[in-house]
Amino acid sequence: MLLKLGLFFGTFFFMEGFAWFTHKYIMHGIMWNWHESHHVHHNEVLEKNDLFSVVFGLISTVTIIVGDLVPELWFLFWIGLGVALYGTFYFIFHDIIVHRRIKIKYVAKSKYMKRIMRAHFIHHKVHTRNGAEAFGFLYAPKKYEGGKERI
Repeated sequence: MLLKLGLFFGTFFFMEGFAWFTHKYIMHGIMWNWHESHHVHHNEVLEKNDLFSVVFGLISTVTIIVGDLVPELWFLFWIGLGVALYGTFYFIFHDIIVHRRIKIKYVAKSKYMKRIMRAHFIHHKVHTRNGAEAFGFLYAPKKYEGGKERI
């Protein structure tokens, strides 16, 4: 059971690095045509960028199913659950808390939440493919503490 929990939580933490890499080099690179919709103001409920969530959701789902159905690949089940947990945290933090795609009243009080939200707002000051910083989703370096951005 310890190995399974290690795979589960290890995958969750690994996903932040993977998401940072994907965000910086894929979303702001070859897949900018999807991600650009997230850097421009619009009044639509959905944006092309949401296709990334569909892709990662499908990968997580298939991994969970294969890990459950193929005994030799049992570890994929726990990896898929780790990806799903990261996706859940990403949705809550990024789509609900930061971008308010679901209207809630939330005021950041902890240093961590203020820092990660500030980093994300700084990322969105750039509306082009190049020149952005702060590509993490659930982690931001301490250099993003303080400031006057909307939080």
